[in-house]
Parts: sequence; structure tokens; C-alpha cells
Amino acid sequence: MCGRYAASRKPEDLAGVFEVEKWEPEETLAPDYNVAPTKEVYAVLERPVKGADDRSPVRQLRTLKWGLVPSWSKSPEGAARMINARAETVHEKPSYRRAFAERRCLLPADGYFEWVTGSQERELEVEGRKKRPRKQPYFVTPADGSVLALAGLYEFWRDRTLPDDHPSAWWVTCSVITTEAETGPLGVAPAEGPGSLADIHPRMPLMLTPDRWDAWLDPSRTGGEELRELLSPPPEGLMRAYPVTTAVSNVRNNGPELLEELPAPEEQTLF
Repeated sequence: MCGRYAASRKPEDLAGVFEVEKWEPEETLAPDYNVAPTKEVYAVLERPVKGADDRSPVRQLRTLKWGLVPSWSKSPEGAARMINARAETVHEKPSYRRAFAERRCLLPADGYFEWVTGSQERELEVEGRKKRPRKQPYFVTPADGSVLALAGLYEFWRDRTLPDDHPSAWWVTCSVITTEAETGPLGVAPAEGPGSLADIHPRMPLMLTPDRWDAWLDPSRTGGEELRELLSPPPEGLMRAYPVTTAVSNVRNNGPELLEELPAPEEQTLF
């Protein structure tokens, strides 16, 4: 899954990496080293610019709220529960299928956090029989230091309790797509602890390599096998993982110290 990530890159840097044509300086977000559900996040997407005569899609950097609210929802109350969409079923689930066909985005990140526990408890979680307790947090990030591009979906929701001209009348929300975690060795593994992403958690956010960005963002691709092929996992060995402070478990903590590598896990865990 993906329940927390870090995003500290400046918008002008992201614009260069993702070849963004339009972004609004007034939407600039502060660096966030502990992004949690319902927070505002950066997203790269392609759609016509509102009010422009030319209706051709333009690549934009926008701020969205993490936690997807389907357009048909009566209220946004379930947004915090819809932070992840499974790659295996995203094309058919009512909450996600239209966004998958028409509104795909990339969510730039430094990396994501996950909490490690013992193998027996992980098996129970996969079976849905036990909520996995959070233990030692690990930070997972590209081994080469590049920006992590998470595959995402976005949706528009109209708050009917507000007038049309109210600034909060429209919500734009998003969800991260997840897939089965890689079982192959990490590109850079910690000296002690998990040797693969699957050792950390049975699922991981779907990471898209640059060669898939254009196709993923292209709004003219609206479904079918061609689109679903983009959901295949990236090559193995691109990521590194290392233990970080348990302070990240508290969403009120936020700062670059949360990404500092610990010499050893703070808790003993079983593998």
C-alpha cells in the first residue's frame, strides 16, 4: 500500500523533470516530508486549460487533495479511505474505473514510507484477518536519487451545499495505484533487515519509469488492454530502502530529519 510519502521538490524543478507546460505559483506547496491522506499534493496531469480557446490537452502541475472522492458521491466523508487503488481491479471498480479511463496523473515523490513487521503477521494481513501493527519504518526511494513518479488517478467532485462561485465548490482529489511488491533484491538494501520490497510489505505503489509517462498521461487513451499494460510493475532493482526514525509515525512530525538513514533499525523485527 501507500499510506505516507515524502515530497520536497520545488515546483520549478518538477516542471523541468516532467516537462510541465503550465503551473500556478500561487499553488506552491511547502516541502512535505510526511505526506498523509487528505493533504494537498502535487500532481502532473494533462487536460485543457480552463477558459482557454485552445482545448488541446496541456501538461500541468496541479495541487490535489490525496483521498479520491468519486464524482457521484453524496459527500466527501470516505476520501481518507480511498487513498489507494489496486492495479488488478482499478479498471472495473465503480469508484475508480472512469478516472482510470479518463483522468490519470503522476504524483511526484522523494519516496514512500512503510512499516516492517514479522512474516507471519504479514501473511495474516494478506488474508485480511489482521491489521498489521506498525513497527520499524523504512523509507523507500529510487537508488539513483531521481524523482519517484507514482501512478495516480484524479477526480472532480461538486459540493452541492455551496454556491457555484464559492472557492471550495469543486474538490479535485486523487488516489495512488498500488501493485504487488517486488520479490527481487533491492537495488540498495540495508545491511540488516529486508532484502526486497516484498519483505517490507506485500504491496507497493506503482512506480512509472519515464518511458511510460507520456502514454500514462495521454487523455486520448481511454481504456482497453493497451492502457492496462501500463500497470505492469517497473524493472526490479531500481529502489533502495533504509530504516528511519519512528518519529515519522506521528503525522504532526515533519522535516528533513525524517528521511535520515539510521545505522540500524530502532526495533528488532523478524524476517
